[in-house]
Formats: sequence, structure tokens, C-alpha cells
Amino acid sequence: METVKNGKVVSISYTLTNDKKEVLDQSQPNQPLEYLHGSFNIIPGLEKELEGLQVGDAKIVTVVPAEGYGELNNELIFDANRQNFPPDAELEVGMQFQAQGEGGPMVIRIVNIDGDKVTVDGNHPLAGETLHFDVKVEALRDASKEEMDHGHVHGPGGHHH
Repeated sequence: METVKNGKVVSISYTLTNDKKEVLDQSQPNQPLEYLHGSFNIIPGLEKELEGLQVGDAKIVTVVPAEGYGELNNELIFDANRQNFPPDAELEVGMQFQAQGEGGPMVIRIVNIDGDKVTVDGNHPLAGETLHFDVKVEALRDASKEEMDHGHVHGPGGHHH
């Protein structure tokens, strides 16, 4: 029987919750998430726990921040001046913008607005969270050469459309 391993396109259905049992994300019925195993398409803690499973296997997986979206980095939460944003933008808490960080482009999220002071957070929204996946392997197939070369799934038949 085939198992989840590097070079396989894996289809999973899942529900993701946090420590408070709040649903953060889930696959839609009959629309599993497809990813290329071993190509860093999903978070490391989940990928590691899926290794060796077979079609039909279900598992509860807990992923700590270090193997998920990382620890919360307080240095990525900072105040910016309103003039650093597009002048015509109606700023609201929760809005996201692309900014230039020390390591290149990054997404920042507005977390507070106080007059001309805009507090932004460059952490992933799930940074610092322990994640709980209720996951089931729905299907497995060999990745096409093109998918292996590109490092991601291309869809039915393994080709770009």
C-alpha cells in the first residue's frame, strides 16, 4: 500500500483549531488540500506527522509554534506614522500591507490606530499559536516530473493549465 512520503502529491481534509478549540481553518467538503510532500508546501510539524500514513488514515496532530508559524517576535510589532501608508487608504485594524523589511518584502497587519500612530505587526497571524489539526489522508499519487521540478502541485494530471 502507498504511504505519504517525499515525492507524493497528498490530498488531505482537515480542521484546524487553536488551544481555545476555535476553528481557524478547514478544508471544504469534497475539496481536500493537495500538497507536494517533502517540498515545504505545508508547515513542518504537520508534514512530519503525516509521513507514513495511508489513504483513509486519520490523525489528531498538535503542532507547537516552532514547527508551525514560529514564535511571536515582539520586534515585528512596531509603531509607524500614518504618512507611511498610501494617502488615499482608509486605514482599519486588520488591514494588511506589503512592506520592505530587513530580509525583503513582508506582510504587515494593522493592529491599532491612534491618531497618526499606526501599530503594525509583521508576524504571521498564527505565530505563537499551538495548532491542532484533525486531518485525514484522502488520496495519494506520484508527483509528475514537472511538479517535482517546480516544488508544488499543478492540479489534475500534474500539469499547469
